[in-house]
Amino acid sequence: MQQQIDTWIRSLIRWFGFVPNRDLSGWILLIIAVLAGLIVNLVVTQTIRFVNRKRPSQALGYLRTYVRWAFWAFVPSLFFLLATNIQSARFIRRHPVADKAAEVLFLIAATWLVVQLLKVGELLLVRQYDTTQDVNLSQRKFVTQVRFVRRFIVFLIFIISGALLLLTFQGSRKVGLSVLTSAGVFSVLIGFAAQKTLANLLAGIQIAFTQQIRLDDAVVVENEWGRIEEINLTNVVVRLWDRRRLILPITYFVETPFQNWTRSDASITGAILLYLDYNVPIERLREKAREFAEADPLWNQDVFAVQITDTTPTGVIVRILVSAADAPSAFDLRCHLREAIIVFLREEYPESLPQTRVQFEPARIPQNSEADKSAATDLTIT
Repeated sequence: MQQQIDTWIRSLIRWFGFVPNRDLSGWILLIIAVLAGLIVNLVVTQTIRFVNRKRPSQALGYLRTYVRWAFWAFVPSLFFLLATNIQSARFIRRHPVADKAAEVLFLIAATWLVVQLLKVGELLLVRQYDTTQDVNLSQRKFVTQVRFVRRFIVFLIFIISGALLLLTFQGSRKVGLSVLTSAGVFSVLIGFAAQKTLANLLAGIQIAFTQQIRLDDAVVVENEWGRIEEINLTNVVVRLWDRRRLILPITYFVETPFQNWTRSDASITGAILLYLDYNVPIERLREKAREFAEADPLWNQDVFAVQITDTTPTGVIVRILVSAADAPSAFDLRCHLREAIIVFLREEYPESLPQTRVQFEPARIPQNSEADKSAATDLTIT
């Protein structure tokens, strides 16, 4: 077998027209390896494109979108690494620079490929789940866990790859040994420096499995209403109602109270406050408000109430309670009912709208003392 490999390599190099010099033949073998990797890339990508064209597949589409460039880097680096480790060909001289470059390139390309494959795996797992609907609580829970686990694994892969990359260099090993000799002081410094990072990481693990928040949850944080857009390892991105982004450390959702409007149920009750006159026909208003609610498809028919909740010196406060499937629907439903009721009162009961009353009393002539009365009488007689 060894003789066959030697003969094949010698024949291949002679076919290129070179004399089998140890230095020259080694570089030729590396170039051939890289070219072979590019040819394999071309064959595989064209095959996937042909299959996807004949029978479209979402998985192949994901691979083409996310893995293509990582695969194009991985295969040539793999062939390059294999070429640098061929020891059976005695006439080939190994080059330390090429060996080290092959290890580094292969490690970077392999890390890139694995990270992209994890991204494709996540997309394949969550592709059938719809996280845009508040009612899909279990689906949003699963998607949140899958995305956090994928990001956590990617974080570990980067750490392991970085450690392996440092181990490929002799100088890094010496640095590592010197660090280990002073591990006492260094560990304390690392502990203080990484305290926040470790706290965020542990908080992220807690949130991923206790489900205090999920993707697309409706929350109120820092007196702002928004939806959870991203849950990263160290922070959470909240998309506010006006499309601003509020970025909070992930420990915020463990240490600070906040409102989650879609924690266990997405439905919500909204209140409409009307400031009306004492003359408002409350029963007629109650009937008309229910009629408007029943005609609106946003009302989920769970909650409805019309009550006078308070009085003021100039009128009454009427509260209308209605429920909807989610917070945006509840907001729109409240707007619809408020507009319809105002139009109804303005057209049929205008006296029910807020009024300001001013009462004028007739003027009275003040009656003074008896002397003034007698003087007035004398004056009248005269």
